[in-house]
Amino acid sequence: MGLVPMALDSLDVARWQFGITTVYHFILVPLTIGLSPLVALMETLHLRTGNEQWRVATRFFGNLLLINFALGVATGIVQEFQFGMNWSEYSRFVGNIFGAPLAFEALLAFFMESTFLGLWIFGRDRLSPKLHNLCIWMVALGTNISAFFILAANSWMQHPVGAVVNPDTGRAELDGIGGFFEVLGNKILWVTVAHVISSAFLVAGTLILGVSVWWMVRAARAGQDFEARALWRRMTRFGAVTMIIAGALTLGSGHIQGQVVAEEQPAKMAAAEMLCETESGAGFTVAAFGSCADGTATHLITIPYVYSFMATNDPNAEIMGLNDAQEMYAERYGEGVDYTPNEMVTFWSFRLMIGLGTIAIAIGVAALWLTRRGRLVTSPLLGRIALGSVWLPFVASSLGWIMTEMGRQPWVVVPNLADPVSQVYMLTADGVSTVVSSGTVLTSLIVFTLLYAALGVIWFLLLRRYVREGVRTPVPDADTDTGDQPGEQSTPLLSFQY
Repeated sequence: MGLVPMALDSLDVARWQFGITTVYHFILVPLTIGLSPLVALMETLHLRTGNEQWRVATRFFGNLLLINFALGVATGIVQEFQFGMNWSEYSRFVGNIFGAPLAFEALLAFFMESTFLGLWIFGRDRLSPKLHNLCIWMVALGTNISAFFILAANSWMQHPVGAVVNPDTGRAELDGIGGFFEVLGNKILWVTVAHVISSAFLVAGTLILGVSVWWMVRAARAGQDFEARALWRRMTRFGAVTMIIAGALTLGSGHIQGQVVAEEQPAKMAAAEMLCETESGAGFTVAAFGSCADGTATHLITIPYVYSFMATNDPNAEIMGLNDAQEMYAERYGEGVDYTPNEMVTFWSFRLMIGLGTIAIAIGVAALWLTRRGRLVTSPLLGRIALGSVWLPFVASSLGWIMTEMGRQPWVVVPNLADPVSQVYMLTADGVSTVVSSGTVLTSLIVFTLLYAALGVIWFLLLRRYVREGVRTPVPDADTDTGDQPGEQSTPLLSFQY
């Protein structure tokens, strides 16, 4: 296929558009999910201990949360419009089911978090401290409820339950009120929620740690020992503990999720391991190239039994390979379709996700060790490394979603293998609109990509600006209106406050 026909193919362009806008949006999502409860915890610690450093930290990281939340809303609106336009055939078929959790997300979670966020922003001097703190906890609750309902919709696409096909309309519909609760009880949903939320805390903890270490180094080298020790060292250890706990939960939930996916979507996990043939005691391959389909697959450094253990907790278990998965799907759902996902994308996104996430956890452990027993980090190199590590879990989270979505192809709704007679499934090619022209989709792809790129630059510059401004630490005899005695080292102030 030439370049021009590819560019004008509605399916390919619609997939590119949805993929680009989703990755742009999801860069922001985990930070909001993880940072909102952490900021709420900082404010609670201020109320419980009376330590002013927690108040300063709340306002500093609260500003970063507000920036991220605003840009996240702006980039997320486009997602739902694509379902009704580029993917109208998909929405026609599954809208009765898919729309229910999204409606709950909008009517319950989104309005809840936006309302209480407004109260938190504008009510700092008008609400009592406890009520003000309650507002940010409600934001955190709303954010995570929002994540739950969105993941409920996505998990149903990965493993459809609680649905039947209406023979009169040809549409999938909820199987009564019980069907809706089946959607919310989907076993893929709960392991996915655990994995996504724990990884979101890893993202937020890494941001807190990276910024805090960078400022600790600057404050210590500028002679601001009070700021370095009382504020930034405290927040470094706060971020490190968050990273270690969240990292352990991410690894554990990811292991369980992988086992569920290996059972429900064998082709996805086989592609993630480049496992061409069904075998017992399947190994974990460090690197692989080529393709199972044409026999060019090349495996480099395979550790026996590891993949079987990862998939089933039994190192000798038999694991389905890609070629047998292709035959199974062809027998059940029809010949003439390539049911094998993109092997290289699935394989490498899986490994990079694990690798980058593990490095982030290791940085948290290192930071906790380096700041033990009252020590400060004063090396500029370590400060730059910590700040640079902020990107690691962001990229790892995005790679996890690339693996999840690319690995389920060619399905937009993956068939439930436990129900071989079910007709609730859909190929991606069947979900694209039949009336929206390829030129229209291509135009919107270009416009949204440029718009999102501009919003991405704004997001980065805003975060960079307020991170660099940090806090202003009063010095002896400084002309500050803090209420402290002249010459006394006092609580750092923010150079910008919400």
